Amino acid sequence: MTQAVDLMIAGMGFVFAFLVILVFATVLMSKVITRFAPPEPATPVRSRTRAQPSVPKSVDPDTAEAIKKAIAQFRARHKK
Repeated sequence: MTQAVDLMIAGMGFVFAFLVILVFATVLMSKVITRFAPPEPATPVRSRTRAQPSVPKSVDPDTAEAIKKAIAQFRARHKK
């Protein structure tokens, strides 16, 4: 029984030591990356024009009507 306890303590000790080393390695890598990586811009750069969605030139009238009905049904269910 004492041999099992000794083996358990040794195994838990190795796992604890590995996790401590892993934490220090992660912190060190984070510091290295933040030091040598280029800084990110403080505010995102936005263009003045909005991107136009790619829409086909013509839509089938049946499809357009189905879309209109679906939008109306959605808005009717989700009124505030």
